Amino acid sequence: MKTRFSLLALSLIASCAQAQLADHSGFSGELALSAGFASTTSNFNTNGDAVITDVNQGASEDSGSLVLPLGVLAYTFGTNKDKQFYAGTSREDIAVGTLALEVGYKQELESGTIVDASFLPTIMSGETWADPFLTNQERQTTDEKGNAFRLKFNNIMGSKFSLDTVYGSRDIDNELSGSSLTSLTSEERNALQRDAKTFYIKGDFRQPISRTSFLQPSITYINTDADGDANSLSSVGGELTYLRIFDRHQLALTAGYTSRSFDGTNPIYDKVRDEDEWSLFAAYEYKNFMGWQNWSLISLSGYTESDSNIDFYDTKQYLFTVGMNYKF
Repeated sequence: MKTRFSLLALSLIASCAQAQLADHSGFSGELALSAGFASTTSNFNTNGDAVITDVNQGASEDSGSLVLPLGVLAYTFGTNKDKQFYAGTSREDIAVGTLALEVGYKQELESGTIVDASFLPTIMSGETWADPFLTNQERQTTDEKGNAFRLKFNNIMGSKFSLDTVYGSRDIDNELSGSSLTSLTSEERNALQRDAKTFYIKGDFRQPISRTSFLQPSITYINTDADGDANSLSSVGGELTYLRIFDRHQLALTAGYTSRSFDGTNPIYDKVRDEDEWSLFAAYEYKNFMGWQNWSLISLSGYTESDSNIDFYDTKQYLFTVGMNYKF
């Protein structure tokens, strides 16, 4: 089964800003392997019901075990260890529930700002139903593909402010949304097209509340320009992350809320779609587990629920994993 948390899609616990990108020059990184349980409830989940009887039907739950490999490999260089190439899943994204492969370059400027440019080749990819609204017949799957480009500015001018921007595209190989509904005109079917371009911007601020704990509020804006107006949208969201380090334990707790407003009327339901999404995510790390240097016990857990004014689009997801992480 496939589980995704949040749009985009990386240290289990986001660490405090450091003057250097790594402890030493040359290669460094982390490897992690976790196992656990995940569940998805969505009418767009291709592991769910292949046959539905009504376009107002609620989604069934698809759940099962999963294995989650994560990690990052970095090469740091420069006189002040201020340049770095990397590939993998970054710690700060995992801490708030974003799991995505990233390939990029970081440069620390004299001002203290860290400029981070990267490419995310898989975050928009997967499988979906060619026609999600086909009833009383087996729905056929099709690939959805896309890429995303990310530009981040961390610790801007040596401050606690950071800015994260992403531009991504999504293409459905065999887009047939609404083609089975003979009551729709060609113009109305076009309103259901899902190919899209998306722009994402997130600003956050890290506030220490003690020597070992932080609060990190953030605000996110997303604009999606889809080929069909019924799938074009603007959304505004916020997250609050609490980070705590105590002895060998590290913990990050994140709560989020997003409101989505769509541009055009969905011709199947004769209404403009609106959604509210709530999410909770926790990441935990216990360093030097069993006395093994550089080894950590790690755990991820999360819950996301999206409530739409069109019941067909309601979704729920949750997961829980436990595993081991090795840092080198």
